[in-house]
Amino acid sequence: MLQISPRPFRSILILQTKFIGDIVLSSTLARNLQLEYPGVRIVFLCEARLASFVTAHGIASEVVSFRRAAMRGTPLERGRELYSMISKLRQFRFDLTIDLTDSKTSRIIVRFLNARTRVGYNPSERPLRWHERQPANLFARPFGFGEQHYLYRYLSPLEPLGVPLRVRVPSIRPQPLETARAQALLDKHRLRPNGFIAVHAGASFHGRRWQPERFAAVIDTIARETGLDFVLVGGPDERKPAEQILASVASPIVNLVGALSLETLLAVLQQARMFVGNESGPMHMAAAAGTPVVGLYGLTSPVVWGPVGVPSLALQPSMPCNCVAGSLCNPLDPSKACCVWRLEVEPVVAAVREVLSRTHVELEHAV
Repeated sequence: MLQISPRPFRSILILQTKFIGDIVLSSTLARNLQLEYPGVRIVFLCEARLASFVTAHGIASEVVSFRRAAMRGTPLERGRELYSMISKLRQFRFDLTIDLTDSKTSRIIVRFLNARTRVGYNPSERPLRWHERQPANLFARPFGFGEQHYLYRYLSPLEPLGVPLRVRVPSIRPQPLETARAQALLDKHRLRPNGFIAVHAGASFHGRRWQPERFAAVIDTIARETGLDFVLVGGPDERKPAEQILASVASPIVNLVGALSLETLLAVLQQARMFVGNESGPMHMAAAAGTPVVGLYGLTSPVVWGPVGVPSLALQPSMPCNCVAGSLCNPLDPSKACCVWRLEVEPVVAAVREVLSRTHVELEHAV
């Protein structure tokens, strides 16, 4: 096995080409590296739309980004995008690369950079084919520190590097400018800080979205019982479920879907009394901002992907799932399964009540 030099690393590349929730969880790895190697230059390889979020919150000092649409395009488009990425990355002369993506493409990139120390997973998440090579020379376990949550997959590279685990959960706080923008939005809609619940009804696949009319039922019940306001959040491509909730709900509700940058969204989530939504990137953002969470899960295991670091409840229907979606559902793929549709309204209402009750005492002590 490669022996780690006592000389601290000066330039580290973290390859994290997945989504915002993965970026949030990976921020904990970056923070531990920053504590171990003060002044280190940490660079993230990530999707272009996430670049400003990564640098604005100090997750990395710099970013090299790529366009996901190009990487899903024609072979010529993919080749050009890959060449551009590698050309930019080679200019940094990294002495450590950490491949969190663990894909065929990320391994190609690591091979071309040829850093002195290259951390990868053993075994890989998907077994390598006969023609693929693992360029890593230092190996991390699939899940480190004896834990099961996916956060510890992203923390496990610390083990072979001999870096102590000082920070165990993500903590990302908004910039003052974004906090001011969020406060202006709250004032515009007459929302009180800590007086509203943020609801995220979107997801990348239709089957991972809990039914809008059930979200509406939860909103009406909790609004009637508590007097709390509700705010819908999400990206521009998640407007449809928000519109369906608005059409079904009886209570006043503020719709901010598609209206916020990721940076401002984080600031709004930090001001919320609670987050309620599907298993998603915004759920992990809310937890990292310190906001209590009620998360709704389908086939994805909350043990592996649940919210961390805050008071929370994760709800999942009984498994194995009796399919309710027919040919729409792929029961072998959590990203294309409709199991969350089997969650009824009352357990979600009960979970919201419980987390509100549990965190009410903490708020009183904070005041």
